[in-house]
Amino acid sequence: TIGYFGRPFEAKGGPQGGAFDKSLDYFRTTIGSHTVIPALESALQTMKPGGVRQIIVPYGPLSYPPTDLDHVAMGPKPTTFSGMRALNFVLENPRVDRTLLFNVKIIRVDKKDGKGGFIRG
Repeated sequence: TIGYFGRPFEAKGGPQGGAFDKSLDYFRTTIGSHTVIPALESALQTMKPGGVRQIIVPYGPLSYPPTDLDHVAMGPKPTTFSGMRALNFVLENPRVDRTLLFNVKIIRVDKKDGKGGFIRG
């Protein structure tokens, strides 16, 4: 389980964008399941519970796929309509820098129970 805060990356002197998740949100994923964007999956592999990272995600193969505008196949998915709208505005607008910034914290790492579930870590 991760806690995260995501927003467009704001280069110095560049356009300013709002967060697509206004406060810390939570997302559960399994490493290797490809349910989070590749940049997050890569960063999570070397993190431990309590670990915090700031991840800069360039637009392209490490970001959200352009074919999944509802962010169903790959997350994290914004939890509000306005957050989804803000994220899609950045990802679909070639006139702005589509680089994203995530602040991520590993809340908990659970072990698989062998029956399709998890044992709380």
